[in-house]
Amino acid sequence: MSKTPEVLFVCVHNAGRSQIAAALLQHYGMGRIAVRSAGSAPAEKVNPAAAEALAEWGLDITAEVPSKLTTEDVEASDVVITMGCGDTCPVFPGKRYLDWQLDDPAGQGIDAVRPIRDEIDRRVRGLVTELLG
Repeated sequence: MSKTPEVLFVCVHNAGRSQIAAALLQHYGMGRIAVRSAGSAPAEKVNPAAAEALAEWGLDITAEVPSKLTTEDVEASDVVITMGCGDTCPVFPGKRYLDWQLDDPAGQGIDAVRPIRDEIDRRVRGLVTELLG
């Protein structure tokens, strides 16, 4: 890719999985990948267990605010990744769509969220390698 790749993570509430994925991709991409996340029905705040799981790795998402998915978000992205929640996204030609089937951390404690974080981490690392070579 000649320009900075743009990735959009989507889940229903934009409070857990998509926030974790976005934070990890921003961390590993080190400014070389544009990252956004959104939800079809955004929550009022980030999932506390998701924030705690990332804080264990030195990443802070407590200031993030879940945002509503827009057509513009999808249009601006090269890769759109839904997080196993059945979201319907606007489909545009030339975009790559992936669906990562992941457990929902909503209502879960930290012990249940850590394996979700770890699986997202594994997939995000693979995505970074793929996008940046």
